[in-house]
Amino acid sequence: MENSHLKNISGLLLATLFISTSGVLGKYIAMPTEVIIWFRASLAMVFLYIFCRFKKIDLKIKSPKDYKPFLISGVLMAAHWITYFYALKLSNVALGILSLFTFPILITLLEPLFLKVKFNPIYILFGLMVLTGLYIITPEFNIESSQVKGILFGILSAFCYSIRILILKQHVANYNGTMLMFYQTVITTVLLLPVLFIMDLSALKSQFPYLLLLALLTTAVGHSLMLHSLKFFSASTASIISSLQPVFGIILAFIFLSETPTTNTFFGGSLILLTVVIESFRSKK
Repeated sequence: MENSHLKNISGLLLATLFISTSGVLGKYIAMPTEVIIWFRASLAMVFLYIFCRFKKIDLKIKSPKDYKPFLISGVLMAAHWITYFYALKLSNVALGILSLFTFPILITLLEPLFLKVKFNPIYILFGLMVLTGLYIITPEFNIESSQVKGILFGILSAFCYSIRILILKQHVANYNGTMLMFYQTVITTVLLLPVLFIMDLSALKSQFPYLLLLALLTTAVGHSLMLHSLKFFSASTASIISSLQPVFGIILAFIFLSETPTTNTFFGGSLILLTVVIESFRSKK
């Protein structure tokens, strides 16, 4: 029993590590953001389709009323990925991933608008804690600063991700998670197809191995492992462990990109992550 629990914990940690590689790869790959996302989505789509067939996961959309939430969530997934990669390109991995990790608090703040849940005033405190963390990590607020633009893109990415989660939860929560991810990669692939004809693809040959890594390791394997791990842990436990994503991301950026976080990034990021962990424990109770 203990060995089984250790195996499940290891799987969840491995999933978190794999998903964390998106920061380093997004910053490192020297291609236009929209092109990177097209290859990420299209290659992941192929891997996920093979996985669904292998696992005999039903890919049929059961009701016509589900088409709309499927489409909207796919568009939001594309927007989330693109804005997140812009955040990474404009600032650095630490600022990009920490600004993205405002999404758990955004979800709790937006949830009463989508689902029949009562708003809890404690979320105002959590929101203030996150804003304080963002204020600490933000350099002098100058809209012309690429780092500030990066943080704003990160927050926009978190907003798109939060709305996507809430729409999925509200309308299509009964579908298999891998099946949902497959359709979102299909929609992203179709949406971004025109970028292949208008943007620079000259670096494709040298960058393709990294695009393959992003699609297979980060997206298909990482997210599939995460979904598998949810069978053994509560959503709260999974979200607490997922809070290690920024930590893993910053460590990987230090090793592979020689990016050293500032003292402000350390303190502001700690405050953001502390808020996420407190909310995860609180919701579990």
